[in-house]
Amino acid sequence: MLAVGPNGVGKTNLLEAVHVGTQGFSPRTRADAQLIRFGERSARIGVHGLRGSVPVEIELTLEAGVGKKAKLNGAPLRAAEQLRSETATLVFTPDRLGVVKGAPAVRRAYFDRALGRLTPARAQLSADYGAAVAQRNASLRRVAGGFSTRDALAPWTEQVADLGSALVAARVDALAALGPPFAERAAELGLADAVLRYEGEPPTVAALEARLDRDLERGVTGLGPHLDDIVLASGARELRSFGSQGEQRLATLALLLAEAELITARRGVPPLLLLDDVLSELDPDRRRILAARVAASGQALVTATDAGMLPAEPGQLLEVAPGEVHDRTAR
Repeated sequence: MLAVGPNGVGKTNLLEAVHVGTQGFSPRTRADAQLIRFGERSARIGVHGLRGSVPVEIELTLEAGVGKKAKLNGAPLRAAEQLRSETATLVFTPDRLGVVKGAPAVRRAYFDRALGRLTPARAQLSADYGAAVAQRNASLRRVAGGFSTRDALAPWTEQVADLGSALVAARVDALAALGPPFAERAAELGLADAVLRYEGEPPTVAALEARLDRDLERGVTGLGPHLDDIVLASGARELRSFGSQGEQRLATLALLLAEAELITARRGVPPLLLLDDVLSELDPDRRRILAARVAASGQALVTATDAGMLPAEPGQLLEVAPGEVHDRTAR
């Protein structure tokens, strides 16, 4: 599916609405109020389709000051974010390049979400570990302030070590699974010898206790996977520091396509791909490669300013105008 129109008419809004409707959250903002049209107090998104051969109907509503509510096939969900465990959607937007060139926290967040999509049973690990670190940090500050003893820290230190080791192992497993298809898709797009590498070690009780004085002085836990990083490289070159913007873009696309392959293999149903302005900075050869790969990967919604930018015939052509979407598919 190709959505075309001049800049500023709402193509990205359409793509964002599909993401919110299938995942329960925006890829752009965590402030739900920003998803409601100016001057309005509520919004509604309806999504209808098939997951394999199973009909899927999603209704998501937003109301200022109330929050999101979602229904899946008529049944209310406890939280709208539960949709992400029911439907798989992967998104590329220009700011997704932050996964390659941004701070380590951006990469950790991205790969922890990928971990949840690839291995749902481990999806909660990152949040559980983060909660344990927050509790240990609070305990550190109480001890430093003289309101508690070091003995009170022990349970939180053990929990940080246990959950941290499990999270590191889960991340390493996810990278091991993503690595081969990532390298293949990157090579296909012209980025040679692409690799994913984890930088960090599982925390242990001994290592945490060895730096206890420093942690007490600073009031934070200074060791663990909340400080680790994931390196995306081309051969010996780390793409964050030594890759061109074009190479960073290719690595981001290769990562998305690699994850799509794994999700399809593991779930038996390909994810929905949302590709915003993905063609504008690719040369004609890479556009053809990407179009062929996307066509073989299930359903995709691609945005562009002109239909001629896609070197293939889309299954559906949408023309976006301010506040309107028209089907221009040739009949």
